[in-house]
Amino acid sequence: MQVQSLEVTTGKSSDFDVADGVFGVPYNEALLHQVVVAQMAGMRSANAAQKNRSAVRGGGRKPWKQKGTGRARAGSIRSPIWRGGGRAFPGGNENYTQKVNKKMWAGAMRTVLAELLRQGRLQIIQQEDLGEPRSRLAKDWLSRAGGDNFLLVMGEVPLNLFLGLRNFPRVGIAGWQDIGPADLLQYGRVLLDTEAAARLGEVYG
Repeated sequence: MQVQSLEVTTGKSSDFDVADGVFGVPYNEALLHQVVVAQMAGMRSANAAQKNRSAVRGGGRKPWKQKGTGRARAGSIRSPIWRGGGRAFPGGNENYTQKVNKKMWAGAMRTVLAELLRQGRLQIIQQEDLGEPRSRLAKDWLSRAGGDNFLLVMGEVPLNLFLGLRNFPRVGIAGWQDIGPADLLQYGRVLLDTEAAARLGEVYG
């Protein structure tokens, strides 16, 4: 299928062929939801660090004898029911990752790329770079591209363009091999250069 490819600097458009098997597939909401949830779960750090009774320092000696004191039996001062004791079910070392097959990942990528194109949120652009790594030039480039709040996906990220755009918090820059369905849905728009579109068509087509 043919789409319009935009040269941001000059504003000129030309025809560009994209793979029908990637950018023309029907929408599969259930598959996309499952893969996005799995990708976001894999980003969780699980950095809680609590201690159980064996990890708390001290408590090796029995506090008092088993019988004859009138008090309840106790074997350690680090029991979870004691003040200063360990946690009964401590947090930490959780693994939130979910298994996603390669075919499911590829299907979700096709679904989200095709749906973004249908909604007009995906724009194919031509590969270009800035003359200098200046935020002033990058701001002008953004205005020609239709404003910020977009993810720029490129086959090979140009150095000057990357250095110029990295100061804008609502602009994301990534290589085509580093993105997933959740990344594409995080921004309002996706700008995809011709090289990245061709590579995505080859890999997921």
